[in-house]
Order: sequence, then structure tokens, then C-alpha cells
Amino acid sequence: MSEPDLEDLGRRMHGAVEILKQEFGGLRSGRASASLLDPIKVDAYGSEMPLNQVGTVSVPEPRMISVQVWDKSMVTSVEKAIRESGLGLNPSADGQLVRVPIPELTEERRQEMAKIAGKYAEQARVSVRNVRRHCMDELKKSEKAGEMSEDDHKVYADEVQAMTDKTISEIDEMFAHKQSEITQV
Repeated sequence: MSEPDLEDLGRRMHGAVEILKQEFGGLRSGRASASLLDPIKVDAYGSEMPLNQVGTVSVPEPRMISVQVWDKSMVTSVEKAIRESGLGLNPSADGQLVRVPIPELTEERRQEMAKIAGKYAEQARVSVRNVRRHCMDELKKSEKAGEMSEDDHKVYADEVQAMTDKTISEIDEMFAHKQSEITQV
């Protein structure tokens, strides 16, 4: 390795940000959002399938999510999957339509959700730091093997650190936004 693949490094760091976005999408903020049900898997036809592959998820009003299940035999499985998802939701079926009312968040639940968001953000920061550490180790190996000068090592190390700082600040901004969204009454 004479020089690091900074494009690949950026892609790997950005992967942690994308995963964080998905995890934040699954955290309730008191408003109905179709992405709230994204992590839910339904036991369908002998395998686990994402909820959006067995029905259409929509938000007809601010405190209600509806799932129009395509196969009538899957309605009870969809209801069960939502109820057991750990999101504190209580769906009700009406024919092939499953209605999911979004209850008001209590102050205690808001603080709990903010803590969970903090854990997600910290996991993303750790992932980014692991990518940085791996790249820095590769740079040191290249310098020791004589494939790179000390000056080049310093230049690349500074670039890697700058990418890391930028990505971590992006994670911090996302966390601050999500935290204010959750704790807002």
C-alpha cells in the first residue's frame, strides 16, 4: 500500500452515518412516521420479511400509521410483529388494514429514547474511529516497509484525521437534532 484509498475510507465512514440514520428513523419522536416500522420483520411464508414487503405502510394522520396488508392471511402476523417489536405500539386490524395509533410520549419515555439515541450515536462514532485506526495502522506499515516517506505518512494521516473529524461532527449534529426532536413537547 503506497497510498491509502481515501475514497474507500470515506465510503466506509459514511456507512456508519447511513446506519445511524436508519436507527434514528426507528426511534419515535411522538409523530407518526412510516420509517418507524422499517426495522420490523414479519414471519411470512416460513421466513422473516421486512414489513414493507407484505403491505403498504402509510401515514394518514399525524398520530396514526396504517399498513394495508396485501395477503389477508398475513394480517395477524403483521399485527403480532408490530406488537412484539418493542416500540410500545398496539396495532388493531380492520379487514386487511392494520391501524397503528402512536401514543403520546411520556417524559420518562422521552428521556429513555434520548439515551437510546445517544447509544446509537456512540456506536457510529466508534465505527468511524475503528475505520480511522485501521487506516492509520496501514499507513504505519507502509512507512516501515519503505513504501512511503515520513512526509507522505504525515500528509495522509492529516487527511484521514480531517475526514474522521468531519464525519464525527456530522454524527454529533444528527444526534443533537434527534435529541431535540425527541425531547420537544
